[in-house]
Amino acid sequence: MLIIDPAACVSPLADIEDSTRGTRIVVGAGAVIDAFVKVKPAGGTGDVVIGPGSVINSGCVLYTGHGIVIGADVLIAANCTLAPTNHEFRDPEKHIRTQGFMPSRGGIVIEDDVWIGANCVILDGAILRRGCIIAAGSVVRDERPALSISAGAPAKTVGWRG
Repeated sequence: MLIIDPAACVSPLADIEDSTRGTRIVVGAGAVIDAFVKVKPAGGTGDVVIGPGSVINSGCVLYTGHGIVIGADVLIAANCTLAPTNHEFRDPEKHIRTQGFMPSRGGIVIEDDVWIGANCVILDGAILRRGCIIAAGSVVRDERPALSISAGAPAKTVGWRG
């Protein structure tokens, strides 16, 4: 089910697939989804909720998997992948493709006012706390702390690879 607020701006060149399993894709007021963004129901029955004022730039791919919740005023730079799902692979006697998907690690939660740099991969179980900044090219699969800035102190970029 697609629910797009009338005040959202979704490029006609974005590709948002409707779910056949009942997954909801919700785009809040003032949210912007740029050209060549792909939202695909795959790997679970979670919803994708994009909060008001959030911007998803060109080339991003969001799989519904175990769910994605994006807060308000989140900035996601170009070519990021949000994949809240994982293929099962533990039985060496079976092809990976036939093993289905692993249990949920909680989906992806992105709180308000987060900036995700270009070419990041955000995986199942990631929690990005309010105001954090994810460096371009990072892979995130765990919790990243909220950003706290003291008066006059520079912002801290939080990146994680591995």
